[in-house]
Amino acid sequence: MEKRTGLFSNGIIWFGVAISVSEIEAGIEIGAASAPGSLWLPLILGHVLGGILLFFVGLIGARVRLNAMETTASTFGKYGSRFFAALNVFQLLAWVAVLNAQGASALAGLDLPISFPLTCVILAVLIAIWVFVGLKRSANVTTVVMAALAILLAILSVKLFGLDNTSGTTVAGVTAGAAAGSVALLGFWNIFEISIAMPISWLPVISDYTKDVEKPVKATAVSAAAYTFASLWMYVIGIEIAGIGANNNIAQAILLAGLGIPGIIIVVLSTVTTNFLAANSAGESSKAIYGKINPKIAGVIVALLSAALAISGIMEHYISFLYLIASVFAPMAAVLLVSFYFAKGRTVTLGAWLWNLFAWLAGFAVYQVTVHLDSVFLGPTLLAVIVSAAFASTRVLVKKA
Repeated sequence: MEKRTGLFSNGIIWFGVAISVSEIEAGIEIGAASAPGSLWLPLILGHVLGGILLFFVGLIGARVRLNAMETTASTFGKYGSRFFAALNVFQLLAWVAVLNAQGASALAGLDLPISFPLTCVILAVLIAIWVFVGLKRSANVTTVVMAALAILLAILSVKLFGLDNTSGTTVAGVTAGAAAGSVALLGFWNIFEISIAMPISWLPVISDYTKDVEKPVKATAVSAAAYTFASLWMYVIGIEIAGIGANNNIAQAILLAGLGIPGIIIVVLSTVTTNFLAANSAGESSKAIYGKINPKIAGVIVALLSAALAISGIMEHYISFLYLIASVFAPMAAVLLVSFYFAKGRTVTLGAWLWNLFAWLAGFAVYQVTVHLDSVFLGPTLLAVIVSAAFASTRVLVKKA
């Protein structure tokens, strides 16, 4: 009998997913351009709604015992599922490269005697080794790494709070110039969008890990809650960095906090732990495209390819890339949720698959249009989810009538 994973191990996995330089960078972006007291409600709301979506999407994989992209076959058909799996492999490859580049950039700011390209290669090799060893065989090591990382981040958080606003030129991350109106501040729905973007980016991944849980509902809830909590923590660290006069730079903030070697450990471990999950899931998605592919080997290849992509300068397109992920997978998840929880197996026909693809396309189009509008009501992601869910629900309601 296959060994199932427990609540603690799933909590550890998803706590580690959220601990990354990219989450801190997102917090810095919010903190650097938000008015005092205006950021907390949209920040928390975005994370809570994102966490709820993570839970319900992850529960699908936990109940049907299929990986994330395999769960889409009953909703979009075999070829629709392969289409999303292919997109997921490419976005995960790019995602690993982005995180790799962010980690290498942060380490470069700590004045290590290693070049940026070599740092990218070292990080990629560490990720590839972890993917090859596998999650289950490295469970004890993962627990120790997460415990050490949590302690180091707690120390960093305390030190950053002690440094908050020491320069006297910033208030809650907003410069005096921004407060005076010389710099455009983020609106409520802008902050909400940046907040929900991170949990949304993991929707096409979570079932790769919940499919093996022993207790589907409880383990998925723990996974989503652990991610949401840790992600909020990383955003808060970013907001604090934006408020201490560190030029919105993670490395400089670490140096101001007096963390030398511990700071290096934080950057390396946070980059590797998050990228391991992304590279591993790229392998799982590859299996959904072609069943004979070894997901472990595919994950190793993705990890190694990420180094070349990171060196090529993908960081220049980071924010637009993050939005592109949301535009594809948020409406996909919306249609999947309607199909699984409300259609109850009535979507296994060609007509239903085509309609669901149309519902996805409608949400995708809404996102592409609204993302160019300034602080649109509800935000592009939530609007795309609502539109796709509405179209998918229409067919279900008509069939019931």
